[in-house]
Amino acid sequence: MGGPLSKIDTADAIAVSKQYCRQMGIKPDELPAFTRRYSHAELAAKLVKYQEYTEVIHFFISKFLSSISGSPIMIAITDDRGYMLEFAGDPTIIETVRHLGIEEGIQFNKDAGTNSIDLCLSHQRPFQLIGEDHYHVIHHGLACYTAGFHNDKGTVLGTISLMTDIHFAHPHLLALLCTMADSVERELLLRRQNTQLQILNQFLLDTNFYGVVITDGTGSILEMNERCRSMLQLGNPDVFKDKSVFDIGLVSGYFQRVMKRFEDCTGVELSVNLQDGEHHYMLDVLPVYDNAHSIVRVVGSLRDITEMKKTEEILRNTEKLVFAGQIAVGIAHEIRNPLTTVKGMLQLSGKNTCLRHYDLIMSELDRMNLIVSEFLILGKPQAVHFRQERCMPVMQEVLHLFEIQAALNSITLSCTTDADHLIRCDRNQIKQVFMNILKNAVEALPFGGSVHILLDTEGTYQRIRISDNGVGMTDEVLQRIGEPFHTTKAEGNGLGMMIVKRIIEAHKGRLLITSKVNEGTTVDIYLPIR
Repeated sequence: MGGPLSKIDTADAIAVSKQYCRQMGIKPDELPAFTRRYSHAELAAKLVKYQEYTEVIHFFISKFLSSISGSPIMIAITDDRGYMLEFAGDPTIIETVRHLGIEEGIQFNKDAGTNSIDLCLSHQRPFQLIGEDHYHVIHHGLACYTAGFHNDKGTVLGTISLMTDIHFAHPHLLALLCTMADSVERELLLRRQNTQLQILNQFLLDTNFYGVVITDGTGSILEMNERCRSMLQLGNPDVFKDKSVFDIGLVSGYFQRVMKRFEDCTGVELSVNLQDGEHHYMLDVLPVYDNAHSIVRVVGSLRDITEMKKTEEILRNTEKLVFAGQIAVGIAHEIRNPLTTVKGMLQLSGKNTCLRHYDLIMSELDRMNLIVSEFLILGKPQAVHFRQERCMPVMQEVLHLFEIQAALNSITLSCTTDADHLIRCDRNQIKQVFMNILKNAVEALPFGGSVHILLDTEGTYQRIRISDNGVGMTDEVLQRIGEPFHTTKAEGNGLGMMIVKRIIEAHKGRLLITSKVNEGTTVDIYLPIR
């Protein structure tokens, strides 16, 4: 008996326990004394803690007792310190042991005499005590068997004990009890794994960030969260329950790749037109294999990257804008040189040459020079001169320039003034805004039509409405107005409306454009009243 306590054999362990009892003065002819017990509150708390364990144990106890029906057997469950938690089995034996002081809450330790529960916990292995193996004489007519049950790390959680009359003792009972304890351990481990899988499953399905669809190895949909249904606009959750994922056209091909070609699909970008516009998704489809390397589940996750795509588009437009600015600066410098030459030659010839419309030509050359200067806005900030102006005089100057072109193209120009307020603006910039918008309106009437201008008030803004009954624009074209190099004109570059928007923003105003194909376009310019 010189080795570790856990290595001692059964007979020696029983002998050591009995020797301790004699040294402590425990009398074998008296009833066992249980010196420690849980209070009612402590026992209740412990039962709550062990509820899952006892549920599993009771399941196997019921199967065990049903297989040995008629045998006088009692089964007891203790915690990891030997405190009695519950009894099951033959009511007569249970009633008998209660008369012996064995009841819920008492602790089976070495002070309670030689017993299988204390020996099992002390030596960390199953024990059986038959008849006189017990220290107390009153237990000599009993056969007791105890086996521990453990968690997945090997730590003892408690014990299961079997007690019967010595006449029913059999070596197989301890083996059966050990098998029951092993079954309990496997069931507890399986429950824990299932709980973890359920938590993970609920985390995946309940998230608001990802759309998740889970199928079996053949493509039948097992789970699909609300986010996924919403992203794909599938409607009723029962529609796709137990259906095939191959019925969802947007993702079916990727699930087929995973199931039939065993390829992982990650980082796939998808685009779909839904009721509220175009959406972009990132799709991952991954298989789950069993031990035989067969696909048992396929998990697909969708992430909405529409906002990220919009941000990328803004960045691309910013790059275009920088490029447009560089082009505009180059164009402006190239045009300004011949303009200066033409203007200089006209000034040298002077008015005395009797050149018709000399003043108008000089005025238009000045305006062209200003327009070129506005292109420089795209390259670097330009000094502007804000003054108090009325809109109508500026509009009349612009209309005067369009009268001949309009007449030649059978276009009727009309203007109504309901209110003409003072606004703080740079006259030449506002004139350029009117010119660009009127030019677009006239070009939208290749076979004639009408353009109407209305000046009125809306709130604290002077509104200038320019409307035509021309070819109109689609919603897609409307959404991209003002983007550099986006134009529907064969020789256009998209810079005109970009400059218009820039000028309106600089004047703290706003621009509203509405249009219908084959019905016409209306442009509302709002400029703050002084």
